[in-house]
Amino acid sequence: MSAEGRGAARRGAAAGLLSALLFGAGVPITKRLLPEIEPLVLAGLLYLGGGLAVSLGRLTAGARLREARLDRHDVPRVLAVVLLGGVVGPLALIDGLRTVSGVNGALLLNLEGPFTVLVALLFFGEHLGRRGVVAALGVFIAAALLVIPGTQGTEASIPGVLLLLLACAAWAVDNNLTQGLTTKDPWQLVMAKTLGAGSCMLLLGLLLGGSLPSLGLVARALGLGGLSYGVSVLLDAYALRLVGAAREAAYFATAPFAGALLSLPVLGESLRGSQVVAAVLMVYAIAVLVRERHGHQHSHGPEEHTHRHVHDSHHQHSHPSDVDPNEPHAHPHRHAPLTHSHPHVSDLHHRHSH
Repeated sequence: MSAEGRGAARRGAAAGLLSALLFGAGVPITKRLLPEIEPLVLAGLLYLGGGLAVSLGRLTAGARLREARLDRHDVPRVLAVVLLGGVVGPLALIDGLRTVSGVNGALLLNLEGPFTVLVALLFFGEHLGRRGVVAALGVFIAAALLVIPGTQGTEASIPGVLLLLLACAAWAVDNNLTQGLTTKDPWQLVMAKTLGAGSCMLLLGLLLGGSLPSLGLVARALGLGGLSYGVSVLLDAYALRLVGAAREAAYFATAPFAGALLSLPVLGESLRGSQVVAAVLMVYAIAVLVRERHGHQHSHGPEEHTHRHVHDSHHQHSHPSDVDPNEPHAHPHRHAPLTHSHPHVSDLHHRHSH
């Protein structure tokens, strides 16, 4: 893989892992807030906190980001992302957990990763080599081991299980739709996603009988959301852009590991033997996934679109006089047909058959 490609893949892996760390670390803190705030209201506040944090960062960064803006053609996909990821998924989760134990609930929610991979491979043109598939499975198995506390508390109802499967499927499609939007400004996308989802969930929570907590609890929820939902979702969007939804799903599946580690001091829990085994398996599988190489002769068809780029092997074009030539930059540009061979991942320029 070229130095350029290796750098992008490593940045994508780092963004995905850090996103998982921030999200997973927020889980035990969220558990501390749940007894004092209704679940749907808390979810709304967390998303709104994330949206406010990213909005502040975007306002501070301004034009320095040099990203392509979302436009009216992106509105249907953005609305689908908000609906699936911010309304259907959380509602199915909350309703499903009413009749499913914590053990089964945690195990079933790990299916979001495999579902995301399947949707990416079957419907969105992504590819994972044999080593990549094995590594991803290793991460998912390790994530499942992290949430198996024992043999007690495994009750479940069929409707509850189906609702959790619906939540995972909604988030899987959400992840893949989001990946297709990351050619545009990820900050703007995350703002739309978190503020839209947060507003919907908070309104639903209040309509269903919930109430706003004290200002102190609201501030704590917004602050937690700023990191675990704002910065985390933003990093996840960059991971989706750089490595595709299938690999991102494997990286994000490490989130339970971060949650398990932080649960030791926050919730006073102890580390079990199965968690140590899971951690070793997860680290090894992630190392294999990061080092996986996939390359062959492939063709790029003609395409015209807008996104942030530098002039690499995939971007050789002239510029109108009104385009700032300083790189990276974003402007409408056309890709001429190109056939070549090099190692690559399933980023926005590599969605071809194998």
